[in-house]
Amino acid sequence: MKISPIILIVFVVSVTGCFTQKDFVAEYDFNYNAGFKRYKTYGFVENPSTDSTQFLKTIERTISSRLGSQGFRFQDEKPDLLVNYKIFYEEVKYRGYEQPNFDNWLQRQGFETVKKTEGEEEEEEKDPDKRTKEENYNNVKYTQNAGMLVIFVIDNKKGNTVWQGYTAAPFDYTSPDIQSDLTRATYRVMDQFRVLTRSF
Repeated sequence: MKISPIILIVFVVSVTGCFTQKDFVAEYDFNYNAGFKRYKTYGFVENPSTDSTQFLKTIERTISSRLGSQGFRFQDEKPDLLVNYKIFYEEVKYRGYEQPNFDNWLQRQGFETVKKTEGEEEEEEKDPDKRTKEENYNNVKYTQNAGMLVIFVIDNKKGNTVWQGYTAAPFDYTSPDIQSDLTRATYRVMDQFRVLTRSF
C-alpha cells in the first residue's frame, strides 16, 4: 500500500504540533478566612512590570474572560477583588501550601458547584471534623522550574491575598508562541479559581 506524500506531511506536522504544545499544570493556594460569597467585582493592580504591554494585555484579557464567565463584573473604582500577576522568566524559589481541594472546600462553605457522587458525600459524613483537620497551611517549596506565572487575587478592602494560582513553565518572550503560551497558562491557572458570584 502506497502512502501519499501529502498524507505523510500532514501526519508529521500534526504530530510535531502535539509535541511542541506545552502542557501547563496549575497549582493554587487560598485563604480559609476569605469571604468568597461577598465578591462580585474585580479590577487589576496597576502592574509596574517591564514586560511588554502586549504580554500584559494578553494576561488581563484572559483573566477578564474567565472571571466574566463566572459572573464577576469589571469595576475600575473600588472593586471587591484586585488581581495582580507576575511572570518569572527564570528559575524562582516559590512557596505554596498543601491544602484541601478548593471545589470541595467551597461546597462546604455553601457554594453551588458540581454535584458530588453518593460515595463522596457518604465519606464526608463519616468524618464531621474533617473540615477543621484539613484547614492548615502546610508549606510546599517549588524550586524545580525554569520560570513561572503567578496570579494573585486580593481582597481590596482588607488588602490580603485570598487566592493565588501558579504554573511553572519556561516563558521565552522571544518565542513566536509567547502570546498563545501566556493565554493557555493564564487560562489554566484561572481555571482553578472556580468561584461563582451570587448574581451568576
